[in-house]
Amino acid sequence: MASKGELIFCYGTLKKGQPNNKIIIDETTGHAKFICQGCAKHKYPLIIASEYNIPYLLYAEGKGYNVRGDVYEVDEKKRDFLDDFEGHPTYYERMLTEIVVNNENAFDGEKQPKTLMCWAYFLKDFNQDLLDLKFYQNYDNFGSHGQRYVEGYLRPQSADETIKKYVKG
Repeated sequence: MASKGELIFCYGTLKKGQPNNKIIIDETTGHAKFICQGCAKHKYPLIIASEYNIPYLLYAEGKGYNVRGDVYEVDEKKRDFLDDFEGHPTYYERMLTEIVVNNENAFDGEKQPKTLMCWAYFLKDFNQDLLDLKFYQNYDNFGSHGQRYVEGYLRPQSADETIKKYVKG
């Protein structure tokens, strides 16, 4: 079966069971369909930073882990909504990346691992000291790291003010 929309790789709070998953499945902002789980073909640093414990995927290929996440097929309306939600292209940059999936339900029923080209939101122009933080392979808000994500409505400052600390400027 061919894809009818664009594929988005969710590695943080948008994944199933995470605090912002409600945003990706909300039909009022466009359509999204869960396809499968997968992991990045290349290693990248996934960190948790800021006083709000936000997961960031840093564009530093070869460092970190083959990050795990969820693949969603989205329509143009949902993609545009996610671009705005993620601050693309001001802070995060939506970039194509290879995601390896091993799921018999991933499009054509093959049981062999296959690679899908998916959009992922990277923090590309980041302060290098972020590479000193602990890297994670799989983000879970309820993980043993104890760094629970603080949702936007509970923050005294805007997301723009939070992320500005981590972007080169």
